[in-house]
Amino acid sequence: MARLLRSATWELFPWRGYCSQKAKGELCRDFVEALKAVVGGSHVSTAAVVREQHGRDESVHRCEPPDAVVWPQNVEQVSRLAALCYRQGVPIIPFGTGTGLEGGVCAVQGGVCVNLTHMDRILELNQEDFSVVVEPGVTRKALNAHLRDSGLWFPVDPGADASLCGMAATGASGTNAVRYGTMRDNVLNLEVVLPDGRLLHTAGRGRHFRKSAAGYNLTGLFVGSEGTLGLITATTLRLHPAPEATVAATCAFPSVQAAVDSTVHILQAAVPVARIEFLDEVMMDACNRYSKLNCLVAPTLFLEFHGSQQALEEQLQRTEEIVQQNGASDFSWAKEAEERSRLWTARHNAWYAALATRPGCKGYSTDVCVPISRLPEIVVQTKEDLNASGLTGSIVGHVGDGNFHCILLVNPDDAEELGRVKAFAEQLGRRALALHGTCTGEHGIGMGKRQLLREEVGAVGVETMRQLKAVLDPQGLMNPGKVL
Repeated sequence: MARLLRSATWELFPWRGYCSQKAKGELCRDFVEALKAVVGGSHVSTAAVVREQHGRDESVHRCEPPDAVVWPQNVEQVSRLAALCYRQGVPIIPFGTGTGLEGGVCAVQGGVCVNLTHMDRILELNQEDFSVVVEPGVTRKALNAHLRDSGLWFPVDPGADASLCGMAATGASGTNAVRYGTMRDNVLNLEVVLPDGRLLHTAGRGRHFRKSAAGYNLTGLFVGSEGTLGLITATTLRLHPAPEATVAATCAFPSVQAAVDSTVHILQAAVPVARIEFLDEVMMDACNRYSKLNCLVAPTLFLEFHGSQQALEEQLQRTEEIVQQNGASDFSWAKEAEERSRLWTARHNAWYAALATRPGCKGYSTDVCVPISRLPEIVVQTKEDLNASGLTGSIVGHVGDGNFHCILLVNPDDAEELGRVKAFAEQLGRRALALHGTCTGEHGIGMGKRQLLREEVGAVGVETMRQLKAVLDPQGLMNPGKVL
């Protein structure tokens, strides 16, 4: 039935409409003028340099520029843009901060890139209900700066200062997920412009409840949809009380096995750790150089604890006992805010620290996640495979929830090396699946993991996704070439 619906709609709306005679990069003049009529001439660009800036992210995927870039100022303009593209069969690619790692902004079929960064208002703060409504141009750091004097904060922290609506679109996670959850756990409602221009509030207009049993979970459907079902124009987020006290720590280990075993033991002991991050010795050396740290070059855990002073003392004591049992050394606490900030800034800059070890190359990050009991097995095996591969890379991860990354450095012009990197990543993805894990914990499917998605969810799972896509986006215009 979905195929029949899609076929019938395509007959009503021919692909690329009146722009169909133009090559990629050459939208017809009338259509560009129609875009300008919606958002204003100064908010539309077809300049090559601008299009190229919007045709790539932080990934290894080559630049695929859109035909035009537009900057809407409000949701009404987004709705009109979507309806215009829908009528003419022109692809739509949402764009936030461009910090993705899976080629999610690449315009593989051309089309119109909708840059949402000019919509940057914090629309509503409900302190008593611990919720906030933000537009897509609001970033994680901007929101927390706004909340600084409220006693609240938003903890999901992927490292990059990403757009919060973009984080919802990719199902982002980060260093605090072990304590506070991922975007899936912290999005209460979404305002979405559907491909035909209609406006959807996934939990109902203005609603910000903590739980509901009312119908299908439409919010969950759009979180992690990677721009393939609609344009997220506002998100209602769950906020958390700012912790009374915070302490960070680092400790080095004699082996990867010892470090990852300690992670499992800390979690099994029910220590309510807020962050627990693993960096192998290669990454520690890179971070020392890039961020001017003076840490031991060895497999290392970065930890952080939140709570009352008394609770922190208990957490620190129990953690120290566990890591010492696993051979930890060079154990140090960071209690002052400046010291903690320096430590976590270095962790967040690990991607750039890795890139700096091989100038001129691109980075490719794997993103597998496994049940915590299988984490030591897969991390140790991956480290052995990486050492034997001849590739340049390191391991870093949010090991508190079983998620880790191999950051592999590759010359994108070297087809042979690029092929080896992709083969390594696919092998690791399949190993995670064999251990009942997932091929992506937080980066998304994008362009590169579509086959692994099929292997993960099965033929019926993928067909169900296709049917949902066909109903919401019957022309296949929303961010084509991603996920499915």
